[in-house]
Amino acid sequence: MQSSLSLPLGFILGFLLVLVRLSGVFIFIPLPGIKEGPQVARIVLAVAVTLAMFPWWPAVDMAGFDIVRLTGWMFSEAALGITVGLGVAFVTEALVLAAQIAGLQAGYAYASVVDPNTQADSSVLLVISQLLASLLFFAIGLDREVVRIFARSLIAHPPGTFRLTPAITEQILRLGSDLFATGLRLALPVVALLALVDISLALLGRINAQLQLLTLAFPVKMMAALLLLAWLAALFPSVYRSHATAILGPAGAIVAR
Repeated sequence: MQSSLSLPLGFILGFLLVLVRLSGVFIFIPLPGIKEGPQVARIVLAVAVTLAMFPWWPAVDMAGFDIVRLTGWMFSEAALGITVGLGVAFVTEALVLAAQIAGLQAGYAYASVVDPNTQADSSVLLVISQLLASLLFFAIGLDREVVRIFARSLIAHPPGTFRLTPAITEQILRLGSDLFATGLRLALPVVALLALVDISLALLGRINAQLQLLTLAFPVKMMAALLLLAWLAALFPSVYRSHATAILGPAGAIVAR
C-alpha cells in the first residue's frame, strides 16, 4: 500500500509568506560577497533561515482566499522585510560614510581598488570600512538580533496585517538621519586634524615662499590620517554597538508592536 505526502495549502502559504518577509532583509544585510555570489547560495540561505523559524510560522486562514488577497499579502510582507533591512543598512553605512568623508580629505580617494561586493572601483578606506562593518555585524551578534526581530514580527503582524503608515515612514527617515550624525562624528577627528595640517602648511608657505610644501602635503595628510584612524580603531566596535542599539531598537519596536 503506497502512502503519499500531502501538505495543506495553508502550510505552504505560511512558508512562502515568511520567505518573502525574510527575503526583504537579505537585500541590505552586509554579507560579504552575497550580491556577487551564486544565486543558489542566496536561495538556500533564505530557505534555511525560513525553516529555522518554523515554530513562528503563521496559520493562514483559507476562508475567502483569492489571488488578489495573496498579492496584497506579498506586498505587505515585502514591505516589512525591507523596513527591517533598511535599519540594518543604516547600521553598516555609518562606518562607510565616515570612511568616505575621511578618505576624501586625506587623499585616499586617489587610490582605488576593486570592491569585492560590487566589482567596481572604490577608495581604499571605503572597501576596508565595508569589510570592517560586515565583520562587526557578526562579531557583535546583530545577525541573531535580526532573527529575533523577525520572530517577534511574525507574532505581532500575521500575514497581510503590516501597513507602512506615515508614522512608520517618519521613524525610518529619523533613523536615516542618525546615520549621517554617527558618520560625521566618526570622521570629525580626522577632518579636524587634516584641517590643522593644511593651516600649518599654509602658514609655513606664507612665512617662507621658497619652501616647496605642495609635494609634502599629500604624504603628511595621508600619514596623519592613517595614524589617527589606527588610534581610533579601538573605539569603532563600541560606537558601532551603540549605533546598532539606537537603530535596531526602534526598528524592532516598529515591526513588533
